[in-house]
Amino acid sequence: MNLETDLYNTLKTVCIRVYPDLAPQGTARPYITWQQIGGGVIKPLANVLPDKRNAFIQINVWAETRLQANTISIDIETALVQSTLFIARPQGALMAVFEEETQLCGAMQDFSIWAVR
Repeated sequence: MNLETDLYNTLKTVCIRVYPDLAPQGTARPYITWQQIGGGVIKPLANVLPDKRNAFIQINVWAETRLQANTISIDIETALVQSTLFIARPQGALMAVFEEETQLCGAMQDFSIWAVR
């Protein structure tokens, strides 16, 4: 598999609604969105591609309540760190957000994920 597929499948074990980038308008809550926000680069001296890649992934949970958003976010951290499909490490604690327009409670957390290229 690849990083994106493995990440998607891992997140689906926590919440059935998972979307890269943006959820469709009207999506039932709770749901998860994620996007790559950069990553580290392996720079070998030889002219070869490394067999690993790194991605910084921001994972967002959107829910009706703060408790639900935070609980799902904590479950995501557990699932990612314990995964055998890749190596994932949180880059900080979750950040709580509130969307005034949609009245959604959110939780965001960034991860560094190393996976097979």
